[in-house]
Amino acid sequence: MKHSSHYALSHVTESFLLMGTTVTFQVVGHKPIHDIQKSIQRALTAMTAVEQICSRFDESSALNQLCQQPGKKVAVSPILFHVLRMSCELASITNGVFDPTVGSQLEQLGFNQHYLTGQIVHAHPQSYDEGASYRDITLFEDDLSVCLNKPMQLDLGGIAKGLAIDLAAKELAEYEGFAINAGGDIYVFGIDPQGDAWTIGIENPLSPHALIGTVQVTNMAICTSGSYKRKSPRNPLVHHLYNPLTAQVATGLLSCTVMAPLAVVADSHATAAFLLGPQDGLTFLTDMGFAGLFITEHMERLLTPLMPIKEYLP
Repeated sequence: MKHSSHYALSHVTESFLLMGTTVTFQVVGHKPIHDIQKSIQRALTAMTAVEQICSRFDESSALNQLCQQPGKKVAVSPILFHVLRMSCELASITNGVFDPTVGSQLEQLGFNQHYLTGQIVHAHPQSYDEGASYRDITLFEDDLSVCLNKPMQLDLGGIAKGLAIDLAAKELAEYEGFAINAGGDIYVFGIDPQGDAWTIGIENPLSPHALIGTVQVTNMAICTSGSYKRKSPRNPLVHHLYNPLTAQVATGLLSCTVMAPLAVVADSHATAAFLLGPQDGLTFLTDMGFAGLFITEHMERLLTPLMPIKEYLP
């Protein structure tokens, strides 16, 4: 997939701290560098808006404002409604293994600090209903309203970052190529700086600065959920991928990588497949028609039939 042109392509790379991680934009295009930088700022603004709406760690976020009004029908933004609807659909498909109502359980495990600032969250309602689940969320499509039928703390960490990446990608769609990398959740489009499809590395979960393999793709999202990515400040053996059906963090896998045309889909399905475990997760992704790679706790590699690993690295 070589790209030929009589004009030199500009290549701009910029990084920012956002959504609890480092977000890096690479843009390849014929426009002046100044114009590309302005487009990156628009993409950054789109991602920031999602964080301000969906963050569990911001007391003033729309998400936390909703959680402080259990039993009431609350009008929400299109972004929050869309994320909640997708979360509830995935919760239904997985019979509640993926559930956006696990915020209180995550707080009790020690995940009540902002990942970048360390600030303690005090945004939750005064009491939780221990039996609250996604089934207690009522969505009103006609006027984009939501009612939380029981007191609960929502957590959209398994899906909001993917949506943020997709909205940022829309701001960069005019360029010949770009890559957005938000802490290992990646979307690539068009060509890389050499005029080829993008080569994406998949992290080794036991040595995250090393790679376990690469794939060469374009117009595709690649997102990874891993037990190595977020550890509880209270207990380094506890990670953030919590299964509400077992009331424990998920076991059996070190990481799950999913490829899909949209980052919001790849992000959420990587989380869901990780929570389902090696065999059920593999069946889930295969049935859904997604490419996926699992790394088990014994460093075994399990692939769905569509996963196009270019090469394995030692």
